[in-house]
Amino acid sequence: MEAIVNYNGGQYVVKDVKVSPMEHHDLQLQYTATGYGNKIPSRYMVKFNNRWRRVYHICFSNVSTEYIVVDGERCIVNLYV
Repeated sequence: MEAIVNYNGGQYVVKDVKVSPMEHHDLQLQYTATGYGNKIPSRYMVKFNNRWRRVYHICFSNVSTEYIVVDGERCIVNLYV
């Protein structure tokens, strides 16, 4: 697995991607009642700037955008699983 992180106008290839499910993933539940929201945690984590960061989804339709938070800023992530 690998990911591309868009950070400060550049694109960085991240080779360290792991599956780290949270409790609601293991129970096969949704994080929100509707499945929509601004910060829905995924089961993936990426190692960026020497720190493991949770990948989140923004989803308000049938398409979601994945991102991580770096210094309070959302950085779009493209996962290649």
